[in-house]
Formats: sequence, C-alpha cells, structure tokens
Amino acid sequence: MKLSEVYAVLEGVAPKSLSDEYCRKYDGYDNSGILIDCGKEVRKILFSLDLSAAALDAAEAAGANVIVTHHPAIYAKIGNIVCSEPQGKNLQRAIARGVSVISMHLNFDCAAGGIDEWLLRALVGTDGDGEGKKAEILEPLASPGCGYGRVCEIAPLSAQALAEQTAKALSARKVWCYGGQKTVRRVASFCGAGGSESGVKQAAAANADCIVSADFKHHVVTMALEYGMSVIQFTHYATENYGFQKIYEQIRQRLDAESCYFSDERLL
Repeated sequence: MKLSEVYAVLEGVAPKSLSDEYCRKYDGYDNSGILIDCGKEVRKILFSLDLSAAALDAAEAAGANVIVTHHPAIYAKIGNIVCSEPQGKNLQRAIARGVSVISMHLNFDCAAGGIDEWLLRALVGTDGDGEGKKAEILEPLASPGCGYGRVCEIAPLSAQALAEQTAKALSARKVWCYGGQKTVRRVASFCGAGGSESGVKQAAAANADCIVSADFKHHVVTMALEYGMSVIQFTHYATENYGFQKIYEQIRQRLDAESCYFSDERLL
C-alpha cells in the first residue's frame, strides 16, 4: 500500500476541504495532510493523537513505518529544525527511521461522525441523539452534519453524575466538575480546546445547562457559572482520543496494510 492510498482512505472519512472551509469561515489555521513522506511502501500504520516520543517508541515496537496523527506533527510554520528540542528531535527521528506522517486535524474534528460528534455521543450515551432529539451543530459548515461544537437534550441528571458516567466512556482519569449539583437537561460539548469565551457564549445562546470541553481558563469557568451553566472539564487528550480511536476502528478494515492504535495513558 502506498502512502497516497492511506491518505485517500482518510480523506474519504473526512476530506481536508472541511478543514479549509472551517479556516476560511472562522479565520482559523490548520496544517493537515501528508506532512512527512519518506517515499516507502507502507508496512504497518500506527494511529496516535500526537507525534510524540512515546508514539515513535510504539511505532518502532510495532514495526510501523507510517503514523497517522490527529494533532499536526508540524503545526505552526517552522523556520528551522533543532534536534535538541522535542519537536525537532521527533521529526528527525521519524525521517531517520523512514516513518512517514499524516495528520488529520480540523477535518477529523468537524466531519460527520468525527471527533467532535463522538464526544457528544459519549456524553449522551447514544449515536448523537438524546431523548430522540437531534443534536444541533453550533458552528456548522456547508457540508451536512459537519461542524464544530454540538448541543443536545439529555435525560435529566446532575452535572456530577454526567461527569462521572462520561469519564467512564472516555476512559478519562481526570475530570473537573463545577456546579455539580445543577440538573442538566441540555448539554453543549466541544472536543479539544473548546473551553473558550466564545464556546461559553455559544453554549449559553443555545440554552445549554452545562458545557463540556477542555483547556478552560479560570475566567472562562467563572463566566460559564455566571451564565448559570455547570462546567465539566476533561483533559484535551481525553476529549479527542475517544473519537479518534472510534474513527480508527471504523476504517482499519479499509486499509490494505496492518494497523494498530496507541493511547498515551499519561494524558487521559
């Protein structure tokens, strides 16, 4: 199997055009696609949320010469590679060992059945519907079912209970719950770095009782509480690793090469 064929399978799930559309519409930035091409036939593929030293160790142990990440292995434009620094060391190590890297970021977040949608599914314990009502996308794209941030009605329960049951679904080891006694009937969720002022405002405008995401700053938590919402915070990794692994499980049979998945337990 060629690297371009692996990329074609991934594009079939979540085309890079979704990332491009999101960046144009919301003045964002991304760097998804084939980021390292060592020009070798694909032997085995490892899926990992990040291109980290731990992921490279796992790839080496598994005999994988392709790593598919969610977070871009090269995000901001870089002017040099310094091998004594973590990013430079990982890039140098990958190239030296003939490991190609594909990163699928905002397109995997925003796709129908993508990482953002899987976070909501974990919250409501269904395929995206709560109490028979369809989830709403808070930042929709032109493609049906695609976008970032979702809100859905759920069977009433306390925020603390919701946090605990979702932690189990995500295999999350760390969870913070603010306003845990508040009853939640309508929940908004954003995978990854959605714990922002704009996310809180969108959740409030959508009449959410609770916002679930990661990377909240103190003033954003207090803002959400002032809006009358509870806040459930997981690690960035936990809100995305769940969905990334679900996507992997759905597409691994479409790959004409052996594959495996790596989870970094330190970050859950």
